[in-house]
Amino acid sequence: MSGNTKDTFNVGGQDYHSRLLVGTGKYKDLEETRLAIEASGAEIVTIAIRRTNIGQNRNEPNILEVLPPERYTILPNTAGCYDVDTAVRTCRLARELLDGHNLVKLEVLGDERTLFPDTIATLKAAEILVKDGFDVMVYTSDDPIIARELEQIGCVAVMPLAAPIGSGLGIRNKLNLLTIVENAGVPILVDAGVGTASDASVAMELGCDGVLMNTAIAAAKDPILMASAMRKAVEAGREAYLAGRMPAKRFASASSPVDGLFF
Repeated sequence: MSGNTKDTFNVGGQDYHSRLLVGTGKYKDLEETRLAIEASGAEIVTIAIRRTNIGQNRNEPNILEVLPPERYTILPNTAGCYDVDTAVRTCRLARELLDGHNLVKLEVLGDERTLFPDTIATLKAAEILVKDGFDVMVYTSDDPIIARELEQIGCVAVMPLAAPIGSGLGIRNKLNLLTIVENAGVPILVDAGVGTASDASVAMELGCDGVLMNTAIAAAKDPILMASAMRKAVEAGREAYLAGRMPAKRFASASSPVDGLFF
């Protein structure tokens, strides 16, 4: 949790202190998942409904046993969906399994190799889900025009990629993200592409409201330690943004000016 308890962001009608959102895939087991998420300080945890058991398979371990909804806001996502109908159906299944839970993360992928979003299908699915009463947090490209369209449709948060999912390449286009942030009326959270703590800090320094990540933590040599590092990086980046950095200068500026001094 941030040191400034008043610095929260609101999504789906609820305030959150932690601006780090984490996924639950790619860990070696549920115990490592639990420990890493605890170390991250995250309050919102996203779960791929098509890949993770939250009760639909009674004979398999249920991830909600280690990540109880009383402690975390569970954010079902549509990872692995490549068309509108499948994405919408997955969200409706999640709502049924989670007793009417309406907050979802929508992603409709367009390519199995790059996992880039299909923005046309994403727009269509978002419109359907918003009309169906869902609070939609939406994964998309870093196109400011698409981000604006998704906000106008009624998505409660827009989540542009920093780089391809799982790539760890960091933020490849700061200017696009900055444009999206400057023109947004809903929370903007970087989703996908973060590789290490400095990437998360950069996202926050640009003014993003939060960062969502999974692979950067789960694929680290020490996922629990990396989760802790990411927590601190998000907090540091947020504080730096609020503090307002000094202007960048081409040449040095003496911290103790010599003008007017007698020698």
